[in-house]
Amino acid sequence: MTDAHTHLDMQKDPERSLRRAADFLALLTVGIDPKRNRQAIRFAEENANVYAAVGLHPTEAELLSPEVAEDLRALAAHPRVRAIGETGFDFYWDKASPGAQRAALDLQAELALAHGHPLVFHVRSKEGGDDAERGLIGWLQANRPPRFVLHAFSGHEGLLETALELGGYVSLAGNLTHRKKKRLRELVRALPRERVVVETDAPYLTPEPKRGRDNQPAYALYTLAELAELWELPFHEAEAIIDANAERLFRWKR
Repeated sequence: MTDAHTHLDMQKDPERSLRRAADFLALLTVGIDPKRNRQAIRFAEENANVYAAVGLHPTEAELLSPEVAEDLRALAAHPRVRAIGETGFDFYWDKASPGAQRAALDLQAELALAHGHPLVFHVRSKEGGDDAERGLIGWLQANRPPRFVLHAFSGHEGLLETALELGGYVSLAGNLTHRKKKRLRELVRALPRERVVVETDAPYLTPEPKRGRDNQPAYALYTLAELAELWELPFHEAEAIIDANAERLFRWKR
């Protein structure tokens, strides 16, 4: 089992979360700013099955400066880092201008390419809109990154089509289990199985039947169980597919 995107530093009790996921093959804990990038790396240094992603979240993009860029360049070279991000576009919170988000994304794309790491994309629009998704579609078509994953995919069909066309991966979170997400489940049922990974985004996006609680890596099992049902596969077969996909994407054993 793997958790392709979690935030151990945001857990109320990260050590307990790690104990409950001790038998996982790998967890990717994701930084979002200079401080949390270092925390992600610390977890990866202290736990054999934990790896780090370092980046500047779109909502934190206004922090970008020459000093922050240089710091991120140094952290991207750490041997326990396996991805860059999360990056992309977030117009839900209005915390960073589109220009600042684009600049942060361009820098992280450069680092991902330099180190052979996948980009982890975050995309979120205001309710009823899709300007962030359309922005990322345009960026992907213009830049064509060689390795990337759509974190916590929410069902935007145009973004999905572009990502698959370019060889990207789709990461599924606890929202897949939410009863109202019927269209998302329809799309997931038809996904190429070799392009899918499973995440928690813990402590967010808690799956059924644990909604109302903080999410944690161990709850990735519920999302995987939903995926196995959609694919009409035994749990262990879906697990083997997801583990192989995550290893190929993040190169855990490199």
